[in-house]
Amino acid sequence: MACFVVPAAEAIVVTAAYIAAKKKEQKIEAPKLANGDKFSSDDVKITWSRRLGWLMSLLWGGVLLLAFEHFWHGEVVPYAPFLTAMGSPEDTRVMLHEMATVGVSMTVTVTAVWAAICAVAQAKVKKIKASLASETE
Repeated sequence: MACFVVPAAEAIVVTAAYIAAKKKEQKIEAPKLANGDKFSSDDVKITWSRRLGWLMSLLWGGVLLLAFEHFWHGEVVPYAPFLTAMGSPEDTRVMLHEMATVGVSMTVTVTAVWAAICAVAQAKVKKIKASLASETE
């Protein structure tokens, strides 16, 4: 019914963190680019904003798909109260239980998959750094 609301809430928070991280990284990188610094093996890294961008994409993609699916089945409507489960107190209780169980478990699973993706990417970066270091020696 409304399980997509929980990942949507996380997606909003992650989007705000992504924007803040992107601005901070641009402030740090702008002087380096202005000086014309050359690429070095120390520059091989995955930025925090890129990682947050991956999570943001996973979350928003899932939210949009689930919202469309719920709309398709008539559980979400284009008029207030938007969620048909909010029509009666009994349905609202069921909806909140679904959000607490299904919504939270989906959000935790997506975040865990993102953490695994980041770990694999970091391992690959370490391998590339080692390869670049051995080539320069």
